[in-house]
Amino acid sequence: MTKPNIKKAYFASGCFWGTEYWLKKEFGVISTQAGYCGGHKKWPTYNDVCTGTSGHTETVEVIYDLSITTYEKLLKIFFETHDPSQKNGQGPDIGTQYRSAIFYQTKLELKTAKTVINILESKDIKVVTELTPFEKFWVAENYHQDYYSNKKQTPTCHIYTKKF
Repeated sequence: MTKPNIKKAYFASGCFWGTEYWLKKEFGVISTQAGYCGGHKKWPTYNDVCTGTSGHTETVEVIYDLSITTYEKLLKIFFETHDPSQKNGQGPDIGTQYRSAIFYQTKLELKTAKTVINILESKDIKVVTELTPFEKFWVAENYHQDYYSNKKQTPTCHIYTKKF
């Protein structure tokens, strides 16, 4: 049985450790998982993705309660915690596996993402974030899950910057 207010969202913004760190903090987020989206290889490993040849990007699955937070709020956190103008990388992490992407599941998610991007662009923030239909999420290895929380550290490549 599924609960109608429980939703999933998929965001990629460089290394998934920092993306997960910030999105997990949002009130209403039930859980997060680091993993991979957007590629062609089944059951990709971190080593596969690091080659840049699998087509995947490091992605975070966010499970959230729609009665507490919104997809738009998650999008804003996503955009405020990375540089959406950097193509195929984030900070020192360079390659297509670190590209900025939103894997949308519905037309409403796509419309909401475009609206938020338009707000950023109206503020002269260039956005190269890919808007890609969601197909499949592959969970990453256990040592990638809750990385910064487990290490009791904070992200070095994902710095929060107020944009909205």
